[in-house]
Amino acid sequence: MTSVVLEAENLVKIYGRGDTRFAALRGVDLRIRHGESVAVVGKSGSGKSTLMHLLALLDAPTHGSVLLEGRPAASMTARELNETRNAAFGFVFQQFYLTPDQTVLENVVLPLRIAGVRPGARRRRALDVLERLEVAEKASSRAVDLSGGQKQRVAIARALVNDPSVIFADEPTGNLDSATGAVVQDLLFDLHREQGITLVVVTHDEDLALRCGRQVHLHDGLVVDAPALAPVLGAGPGGEGADAVGAEAVVGAAGGAR
Repeated sequence: MTSVVLEAENLVKIYGRGDTRFAALRGVDLRIRHGESVAVVGKSGSGKSTLMHLLALLDAPTHGSVLLEGRPAASMTARELNETRNAAFGFVFQQFYLTPDQTVLENVVLPLRIAGVRPGARRRRALDVLERLEVAEKASSRAVDLSGGQKQRVAIARALVNDPSVIFADEPTGNLDSATGAVVQDLLFDLHREQGITLVVVTHDEDLALRCGRQVHLHDGLVVDAPALAPVLGAGPGGEGADAVGAEAVVGAAGGAR
């Protein structure tokens, strides 16, 4: 049987105190195996983006544990967490999180620069992944000058440049028209199938969720059976903390996120 890459044990995440206290997660257990594609589905406020935030080691739970390859995240130093996120995970988000006035190449090499890869090597690796995603001709273009579909391809290139074992995708087609969104979906699932990358997708999109090998439905911070959540699959884009997750994952990868 394929080994477990990520495991959540009784995850609880509480924000605020007293009258403002809010339990975003109320005891979630989840195992994700190497090479799986998993959709986390739920309406806004269900806890799905919070769960991804914790699985991606961008935050610590109030109670419970997250394990990566069997190792508790709580046992890692801040430096180990930063290095692990940068090396093991890639992030793709609805808002792209590209630096507008930087070139495509400068955006894509960010994880390699954080990892300390030398300039020549990171340029070669970035151009290689841009070529694979058919946007190499845009390497010297500013991110602000790209179409939505091109921006998302660049965001996927940045997620792939460090050869991650897991890609987290939070509403990856939410800002795209249906035709471009279908192309981006195909790209993600081709990478999952051809390279064995574990894919964790947070989405409201029923069609996207159903393309994943497994669906995990959240409601009020708990995992529930699919029928109880079926009506909310068509809810609008976004989710609790999605923008904060994206900004911290992409821009703040070099800093502490606990």
